[in-house]
Amino acid sequence: MPVALQGALRCADAAQADIVQRHLPEHIRLSRAEAGCLQFDVTPTDDPLVWAVSERFATRIAFDAHQRRVKASVWGQATAAIARSYTVTDI
Repeated sequence: MPVALQGALRCADAAQADIVQRHLPEHIRLSRAEAGCLQFDVTPTDDPLVWAVSERFATRIAFDAHQRRVKASVWGQATAAIARSYTVTDI
């Protein structure tokens, strides 16, 4: 069963936004290359401190593998202090 994640990445200040901008291209590239990734988008909003996040993975196993990889990645370490608000649903 596919899994979808929708939400936002919310930076506290311009320094955190700079971290996102610096690391985001590689994070997107690696995520889209993962087995089971159907869609992976992190896009800026009208607020320069907020990015909209939309993901879809083919299975819960693929989604969980993505989550594990992200936590251990350069992106995961660099953005650990940045607030996230996500909803994950089986579709």
